[in-house]
Amino acid sequence: MINLAAYTTEKRNSDTVNLDNMSSMEIAMVANKEDENVVKAVQTVIPQIADTIDMAAETLDQQGRLIYIGAGTSGRLGVLDASECPPTFGVSEGLVIGIIAGGREALFHAVEGAEDSKTLAEEELKKQELTSRDMVIGLSASGRTPYVFYGLKYAASIGCKTAVIACNKDSIIGKEADIAIEPVTGPEILTGSTRLKAGTAQKMILNMISTGSMVKIGKVYENLMVDLQNTNEKLGVRTENIVMSATGSDRETARQLLKEADGSAKLAITMFILDKPGNEAKDILKSAHGSIRKAIRENKE
Repeated sequence: MINLAAYTTEKRNSDTVNLDNMSSMEIAMVANKEDENVVKAVQTVIPQIADTIDMAAETLDQQGRLIYIGAGTSGRLGVLDASECPPTFGVSEGLVIGIIAGGREALFHAVEGAEDSKTLAEEELKKQELTSRDMVIGLSASGRTPYVFYGLKYAASIGCKTAVIACNKDSIIGKEADIAIEPVTGPEILTGSTRLKAGTAQKMILNMISTGSMVKIGKVYENLMVDLQNTNEKLGVRTENIVMSATGSDRETARQLLKEADGSAKLAITMFILDKPGNEAKDILKSAHGSIRKAIRENKE
């Protein structure tokens, strides 16, 4: 039998033993107070997060993929982060992938036994045609989920870079990865409900990894989403605002630049700053691996 008492994420929180007798205000206040501890816990693992950002960026720069694997809340958070990368950074749907134990059904309903499987993760990774160029990040609040452990084991066996995000120190899955990110978020206000503090910590860390790695591969200029996909009216205005912010131009100029750049904020900005026509600016960006900053540094007269 699993000794859950050994995991800090499963211990009872002494400050919330009367949770069922608290007022709504008291519940909200104690939850907020506990969330402050999440930020502190994540701060302790910043060096490991930075190393993971570098590893993920190297993977993406070498045409590899970033793949998250997890079960339950952890798996859903991985799928969420992966799904937000294409619209935010303009990357292809298959560059950042979220895999959850039990498949699509598990996004909405619990799939019995999936997280305990020793083979499902390997099967899913094989379906994705995993190669040694890819990086696999395992997500597990407890740090012991068999689905994640055996998925990481398979990934390592074929030469993939690996990292884990767990919320217990010296986790089982952490020992199976190149980098172990293990913020100790402590007992939940609702005992064992790791969708709370542990889930928040995992979401924060995933935000840092995906955003940081995309910054490193040139998907951001200054602090602007220059590869944002312009797919609706709101995003159309935001794209214009991005061009205006980066170039100091007015809206009419931004619209004209975007029209010439086929809607690409990145290309429009490069055209304006380097004072180059679209085709030439496109070639410059290509030689700079899509980085506006590098393109400016290498071509500004």
